[in-house]
Amino acid sequence: MAVAGEQVKLVQIDGLVVLKIIKHCEEEGAVGAVVQGVLLGLVVDDKLEITNCFPFPRHGMDEDFDEVQYQMEMMRSLRHVNIDHLHVGWYQSTVHGAFLNRALLDSQFSYQNEIEESVVLVYDPQRTAGGSLCLRAFRLSPMAMEAYKEGEFTSESFKKHSLGYENLFEEISVVIKNSNLINVLCCELIEKAPRTQESDFLSLAASGSLSRQLHCLMDCVDDLNQETTKFNNYQRNLAKQAQAKNQYAQKRQLENAARQAKGEPPLPEEDVTKIFKPITPPPRLDALLLSGQLASYCKQITDYSAHSFGKVFMAKALQEDTQGSAAQPPSL
Repeated sequence: MAVAGEQVKLVQIDGLVVLKIIKHCEEEGAVGAVVQGVLLGLVVDDKLEITNCFPFPRHGMDEDFDEVQYQMEMMRSLRHVNIDHLHVGWYQSTVHGAFLNRALLDSQFSYQNEIEESVVLVYDPQRTAGGSLCLRAFRLSPMAMEAYKEGEFTSESFKKHSLGYENLFEEISVVIKNSNLINVLCCELIEKAPRTQESDFLSLAASGSLSRQLHCLMDCVDDLNQETTKFNNYQRNLAKQAQAKNQYAQKRQLENAARQAKGEPPLPEEDVTKIFKPITPPPRLDALLLSGQLASYCKQITDYSAHSFGKVFMAKALQEDTQGSAAQPPSL
């Protein structure tokens, strides 16, 4: 078992769990819908082994549904049939890589505050449909946990904890493992049921997916610009209030000097905070999350463009090789 306080450095997932997550997203993950579920497993040293999972049932806002009670009943039922029932985190699907938001942050803090080794698995069906399985594991960093416990998401709090969008979440390596019997079964299935339809892995049609990612990127930039405008307005109002305080203090000082010259007592001290009410600083957490999401979008577009350029160069080489072979005269 894991030693108390030891950080999880690797997430090992059974192939059956990956198939369950994909099946859940395919069945209930409509366009733009987000599905979630619970991860079950065991911690061994610094490795988190995820051996089972179950989904959250979809329900309406009007329905009286207790998620905590549902989880407890499911884990109790799994324990009765001798299946791993220890809670080690949760999973969530994402739409075009947009997963960094306040809801995910709140949920992961609740999980990680109760169960220290908890992780969140983020599955992207769109990127998986493009030919590469996109399954990533995240944890809140120790700095983020401390800042969240204080509950103050201001610039001073982020500076105190040295917290930025780069170290808000910690990404953990994910390894998919199957038993030897499952590997043998997969080999037999491939031999007995070969593929009859070849996939077009060299398809150069990348404009649709790239266009959607760019639109998401532009929306994220607009939201971040609005948060920046709010913070700039706060700084401007704060500077105006500080200038007004200085003018008021100078005016009081001149009045007291005039009264002292006339032999009159100085004016009584006043509470400046009652005259100039403190300006509430805007929360900076949304801007931090938007910055992290913006960096994630840029990385996705860079990776996607790199794969697309690789296909273009490969297709060009194949075309030149085919044309060269056709131009050669047949040998006698």
